[in-house]
Formats: sequence, C-alpha cells, structure tokens
Amino acid sequence: MSFIPPLALLLERWLGYPPRLTDAIGHPVIWIGRFITFMEKGVDKRERTPSQRRDAGIFTLGLLLLVTLVVALMVQQLLRSLPFGWVLEILVATPFLAQKELGRAVEAVATALRTSLEAGRESVSHIVGRDPQALDEAGAARAAIETLAESTSDGVVAPWFWLVVFGLPGIALYKAINTADSMIGHMNERYRDYGWAAAKLDDLVNWLPARLTAILVIAACFITPHASPSKAWAAARRDASKHESPNAGWPEAAFAGALGFKLGGPRSYDGELVDLPSFGDGKSALVGSDILRALVLYRSTLNVLLGLSVVVALLVWVA
Repeated sequence: MSFIPPLALLLERWLGYPPRLTDAIGHPVIWIGRFITFMEKGVDKRERTPSQRRDAGIFTLGLLLLVTLVVALMVQQLLRSLPFGWVLEILVATPFLAQKELGRAVEAVATALRTSLEAGRESVSHIVGRDPQALDEAGAARAAIETLAESTSDGVVAPWFWLVVFGLPGIALYKAINTADSMIGHMNERYRDYGWAAAKLDDLVNWLPARLTAILVIAACFITPHASPSKAWAAARRDASKHESPNAGWPEAAFAGALGFKLGGPRSYDGELVDLPSFGDGKSALVGSDILRALVLYRSTLNVLLGLSVVVALLVWVA
C-alpha cells in the first residue's frame, strides 16, 4: 500500500516506540546489535591477517542482511495475507524511524544546559561519542545540533526512503546496515578491516538520502522563522565535501547555513584532540537556546518530508 510510508511517519512522530515495549521485548535495533555482537565474537579473531578479518566482516554483514531480509519478507507476506494487515505493517515499520526519540534526546540537552553545564554534558553524552568533560556550553550545544542534523538523515530520511523504495524489507535492511556501521564500521585498529564492508555499504545506501535531507532542510527554511534557504544551499555546496564521510556533511552543512551557525571543528575522543573541518560561517559560541532553534528547523523538515511522502504516495496510487 502506497500510503504506508506517510502513515508510518505520522504514527511514529506521534507515539514513538514506547519504553515499556522496549523493556518487555526489546527493539529491532537491539536485536540487530545482539546478532552483530554474537557474530563478532565468533568470527573476528585477532590473530587473523587483515585480509582474513575483512572477509570475516563481509561474511558477518552478508549473513546479517540475509537473516534480516528473510525475516522481513516473511513478516510482510504474513501481514499482507491478513485483513487490514496494512495497519499492522505500519506498526511494524515505525520502530525503524526515529523522529520522536531524536527530537526528545536533543531537546533534553537544551533542558539540561539550563540547569548546569555538568547536566548538559551528562545529557549530551547519551547521543555523541566525543568526550563530554572536554565540552563547554558551546561545545555541548554544537554536539547536540550536529547529531540532530546527521541523524535527520540516517535516522529519519534514509529509512523512510528505503521504505518507499522496497517496503518493509527495504527499511529493515537499511537499519541493519546502519546499525552494523555504527557498531563496527570504525576506522580504528580494531575495526578497520573487520568493519570495512559495513562502512562502505552504509556510505552507499546513505548517498542519496543524505543529499535529499539537505534539500528538505533547504525547503524547510521557507516555513521556519529566521532560517535562510539561500545560506543553507550555499553552505551545503561549499562545505559538505569537507566531511570525512561522503554523506554526513550534507545535512550538517545545510543546518549550519540555514541557522547561521558554525558547526564541526576540533573535538576530543578518548582524550585525543581531533582537528575536524567546520561547516557554515556563522557563530560558533552556541548556547542551549540555539538547540531549540535547530529543533524548530528539524520539525519543519519533518513536515516537508511528510508532505513529500504524501505526494509520492498519491503518485504511486494514481499510477
């Protein structure tokens, strides 16, 4: 049914994934993560050569995707055989989207910063991998906004995109790839070889959604107070390619330009200062209220995405 994607967006944005459900049965991302951890313990042996470890990573990813595809196809076939099974298909698709939880987690940082810097650091530590104790208020605010921008792409737009293209198997496979990348797709000594396939495939499946996200952010500027579509477009074109990821720079630069912020720059990971490029040419001394401005743009972007989803559904239905 062509209207499953917009209805899934609406339902997930309204309800999210209930914490009680997570406590009772877990979450699809948790299940995927456990499978990846189980496979890593079994096949990623340190004494293997780099080539062997890369092959082990390819095997892990391939098996993960095969299992995910089989389960998703079986669930989809079962649901479509039931009366009003499309309603259940919407419910099954919603956990793979992250609109509500992403907004809640980022807003929590703004709320915590109003209490104290320590509270802000604690809150931001739940959504970023950098050292929270090395962050001042501006650093914590930038970290929250950068996470919001990047996750708008890989937590919302990309899973929606693959739901539209390939249905329930598409969104499930995307989430499996993205989870694998977040767990093992790192360029450090431990995962450089074993996580190579996960990182490369994640880059591939996010290539178009990341650029679509930037376009959606630019469009959202027209309905967001004090947001500039022209500056968002200019920053995305100028700065997106600076990012070490071929995709993450697009939404991050678009957010920075739209809001007149300067995001990115040096940050600390495990006590080591990493000099990263900047996105946008606005103010970098951000505060908690700037996170709230970014959230307004985020919610406008979700509205534009919902509108696009309805248009796509109507076109498919008419065709």
